Amino acid sequence: MKMVIASNNKHKIREIKAILHQRVSEDIELLSLAEVGFFEDIEENGETFEENAFIKARAAAALGYMAIADDSGLMVDYLDGAPGVYSARYAGEPCDDQKNNEKLLKALEGTTPEQRGAKFVSTIAFVHPEKEELAFVARGECPGSMLYEYKGSGGFGYDPLFYYAPLKKTFAELTADEKNSISHRARALESFCAILKEKLKTND
Repeated sequence: MKMVIASNNKHKIREIKAILHQRVSEDIELLSLAEVGFFEDIEENGETFEENAFIKARAAAALGYMAIADDSGLMVDYLDGAPGVYSARYAGEPCDDQKNNEKLLKALEGTTPEQRGAKFVSTIAFVHPEKEELAFVARGECPGSMLYEYKGSGGFGYDPLFYYAPLKKTFAELTADEKNSISHRARALESFCAILKEKLKTND
């Protein structure tokens, strides 16, 4: 079973593939946009994570594949939910994790630990190329707080600054298994996989 994920982010694809194989089926072949010859920019002009996820999924489904798209980001309490849907391009184009983190640290200068509450949000949309009634989106959130300096060398994006208190680690310090069990994307995928299995079963 081939599905296209509307991304070329190898970290994101690896995480999603691992969870899909574990929770839905080992038979799912998850292809990136590049692997199906799609090299256009998808304009993510939605105002919510859900809207952007559907925009990307529909663009991929137009190629004739079942499509999955994730839109995720960081919402910081002190910044009224920013960077939000602009998380990947917070410091401008082209997207740059280091610059995004530097801008965030600057925006939080002078704040107390209590003011640095935050959450990661992930929404995952599914679109069938021929059956619009199968389209759906799932959402997951993971609460945490923003540190004053980087910790850890794993992960990507804001992971080195995002501290997850229950494990006393930043996301960049988590093992792949730890992250895939508690992250916002893991939580969204848990709901997503349950819905996907049911929809695939009823539309065999």
